[in-house]
Amino acid sequence: MSHDLWRRGCERLAAELPEHQFNTWIRPLAAEAEPASTPGLPGDGDGDNSSTQLATRVRVRVPNRFKLDWIRAQYASRIEAVLSEIAGHPVQLELSLAPRLESATLASTGPGTGQPAGISPGGLPLGLGEPDAPLALGSTGTPLSGQGLGPTHRGQQQAAAALQLPAMRHPGMPAGGAPAGAPRYASPAAATHRLNTALTFDTLVAGRANQMARTAALHVAGAPGAMYNPLFVYGGVGLGKTHLVHAVGNALLKDHPQARILYLHAEQFISDVVKNYQRKTFDELKAKYHNLDLLLIDDVQFFAGKDRTQEEFFNAFEALLAKKAHIIMTSDTYPKGLVDIDERLTSRFDAGLTVAIEPPELEMRVAILIRKALVEGTEMPEDVAFFIAKNVRANVRELEGALRKVLAYSRFSHKDINITLAREALKDLLSIQNRQISVENIQKTVADFYKIKVADMYSKKRPASIARPRQIAMYLAKDMTKKSLPEIGELFGGRDHTTVLHAVRKIGEERRTNTELNQQLHVLEQTLKG
Repeated sequence: MSHDLWRRGCERLAAELPEHQFNTWIRPLAAEAEPASTPGLPGDGDGDNSSTQLATRVRVRVPNRFKLDWIRAQYASRIEAVLSEIAGHPVQLELSLAPRLESATLASTGPGTGQPAGISPGGLPLGLGEPDAPLALGSTGTPLSGQGLGPTHRGQQQAAAALQLPAMRHPGMPAGGAPAGAPRYASPAAATHRLNTALTFDTLVAGRANQMARTAALHVAGAPGAMYNPLFVYGGVGLGKTHLVHAVGNALLKDHPQARILYLHAEQFISDVVKNYQRKTFDELKAKYHNLDLLLIDDVQFFAGKDRTQEEFFNAFEALLAKKAHIIMTSDTYPKGLVDIDERLTSRFDAGLTVAIEPPELEMRVAILIRKALVEGTEMPEDVAFFIAKNVRANVRELEGALRKVLAYSRFSHKDINITLAREALKDLLSIQNRQISVENIQKTVADFYKIKVADMYSKKRPASIARPRQIAMYLAKDMTKKSLPEIGELFGGRDHTTVLHAVRKIGEERRTNTELNQQLHVLEQTLKG
């Protein structure tokens, strides 16, 4: 099979997929094509079922585990279908990890082009943009065959290793790339990244509540510096923001042990600024923060009102983006909702990708409980997990606290875990929740938040300034209490249950697409849960 197959397949995929998806997941792949016998397929029409038709096996090398899993799940079937259609017979796609290089190297720039070697003037990897370029790259990033090499590209085969991962340049590296043989990452100081190695993508329970944020984080882990830079993750306390940023750092460190990575809380950055301001040693501050490949910083809302801290963070932010290092930040609110933060900072926070982590849905809470119980060496019965998940809704942190109470109660009393035991272990928590969350309390909290009268919740008034908060209160009443639709309608001025159902559906659908509404609901939920 001609190497032309993979090139044509990539051209088709480039036309079908969004540009950023193709550039991130398909374009850097190293592939080779070889014939493979596929027995049992129809032969030449002579009726002999034992005949064999030649299929093609396309072996694709993927640089790291996260990309491998993502491509297998999202793109493998489509790639196989496209290649089969072009070839006119079945094509088998075989995905495998490329062997890790002991010393990753960057390419020097191609002569007279300003492009890194291994990149065509059109910006495509060799094999996608030029007819005389080799199609496939082997596991080391070099073309599998020298046939078809144009004179411009002979002697540049080793340089194609740069296609395996977007480069992170260290200080002093020229914009076009490092000299051949230079390390991709400068050596970091030992154990200074401050990452919690237990917080990985494998230990993060995925669900609808964190789907967008997790997917974006996987993109960053697979191709740091390439897109979604900066990545801004926001949500309430205890929802998994910190776990997610540690997972990105651990993933990058696993694939590139020499990467300069730093995780810290915003308060630590503030402390560093104060210390260096007192000592007049701002060069030390720049040396620490401006030379990173990945900066992970939690709770940037703590920068509020601290002008000098914001100035230094702005400088670090600009320096890191200029060298194509990646920045991931977390906050309790979206960038535009931050107060006492300089507008030039918030505009930059919002310039990459902003994603929310929401409170986990019921099924996700159950999965978290079962997973964390197993980590503790205990098998959690599913009915008990559902019981706890239905009664603890605020966040993952409170869910973990409830689980520890149940496990401890079981161990101390030498009793098996069941719903009766869970109810006894959590009786204080359940008592507080039952006392605090009522329809009346929801109505008062929502009325105060939107600055309307509580009486408006029962009235027949229908202006948007009143009807909207009333619908939100109905939605929260259905979600946070055990009242039926008719009971809720009665408490809202004797309204029909269909009116309540309409409000619940309307607000629930809007919440998934309206970032501002979702944030308001999250604040209300946190307030009600105390």
